[in-house]
Amino acid sequence: MKSGCLYVCPLRKVVDTVRTTGARSLVTILTAGASSLRPSEIEPPRHLRLSVSDIETPLDGHILPGAEHVESLLAFLRNWDREQPLVIHCYAGVSRSPAAAFVGACALEPSRSELEIAQSLRLASPTATPNRRFVELADRLLGRQGRMVEAVAAIGRGADCFEGTPFAMELG
Repeated sequence: MKSGCLYVCPLRKVVDTVRTTGARSLVTILTAGASSLRPSEIEPPRHLRLSVSDIETPLDGHILPGAEHVESLLAFLRNWDREQPLVIHCYAGVSRSPAAAFVGACALEPSRSELEIAQSLRLASPTATPNRRFVELADRLLGRQGRMVEAVAAIGRGADCFEGTPFAMELG
């Protein structure tokens, strides 16, 4: 367990990941209407739930990630005290949650290179395929001038899988 560390996992591994890491903050990114339980270790004010689908273009019946979702994530991360780890999860732990961890690392470490962060993401998770829409929105909001989008494109699509393995992104 490392304080100041972002952990990413699929829905099925949330409770184990929170307990194993000692996390006291949690970000849940699931499709609207999907249910998930908040582990007892996480106090309600330390749990952010974003209801968005894992899509990159509009699709009937789904919620496209929007600037308001990324702004909520950024505000939550900026209020995180970094005393204990923070867990971010989505359904599979492959697209939305790795995107949120990448966005978080870029926001919390503004002087660190986007490519270096993306490469550390790839090293930590061979299956991570960050949701491009989430990354594009964050890139604009953080004023990164397309560098976040380019960095994620540079690491390419992750290996195919049903769900990702929990992983950590250490922050400096």
